[in-house]
Amino acid sequence: MLSKTFITNTFVWTTLALALVVKTSEKDPQNPYTETAYFASGCFWCVEAIFESVAGVGDVVSGYSGGTEKDPTYNQVAGGRTTHAEAVMVPYNPAVVSYETLVKVFFGSHDPTTLNRQGPDRGSQYRSIAFYKTASEKAVIEAHIAVLNKKNTFKSPIITQVSPFTKFYEAEEYHQDFEARNPNNPYVRAVSIPRLLRFKAAFPTLLKSAH
Repeated sequence: MLSKTFITNTFVWTTLALALVVKTSEKDPQNPYTETAYFASGCFWCVEAIFESVAGVGDVVSGYSGGTEKDPTYNQVAGGRTTHAEAVMVPYNPAVVSYETLVKVFFGSHDPTTLNRQGPDRGSQYRSIAFYKTASEKAVIEAHIAVLNKKNTFKSPIITQVSPFTKFYEAEEYHQDFEARNPNNPYVRAVSIPRLLRFKAAFPTLLKSAH
């Protein structure tokens, strides 16, 4: 299976040339996405596309979080030279989608039982983290984990880190909307798109009408 790091090193200059999309969701004064949630569950190309398919979610941003280093770069994070994980910032409209639903999406769209791994990608930069900004968010995450454990949803123990949110660093522009802008990328075709399709099949009622 192709790893994302290998594919990125091959296609980085091409994707830089195609980086035409500007993230505006948090700059628009009329922005209805007044709340943000933060998650890490493997390759951020995959995770960004999954959350953006959910009704009530705005323009998701790929980035880095969970570590201590300032201003990390993709090469540093992907190379395992930081304590950060690939993560996403999920702006959402709480009148349309709840934080509880986003936590459900998070746990329903990846394997939270694999330590430092998702699919073909291995390393602590691909670990599972649910970040919380408030005590109530932490309670929601922990309650959902308790439900999943009670139902024996997964065959192995959930090892997701439930961590306080501190800082999110936006990834380089060529990573934003990567799956949508690069549908023929080998990693996207082999890993990202199948993961998105599995999520859509499992949660059809959560999707935007365009999806």
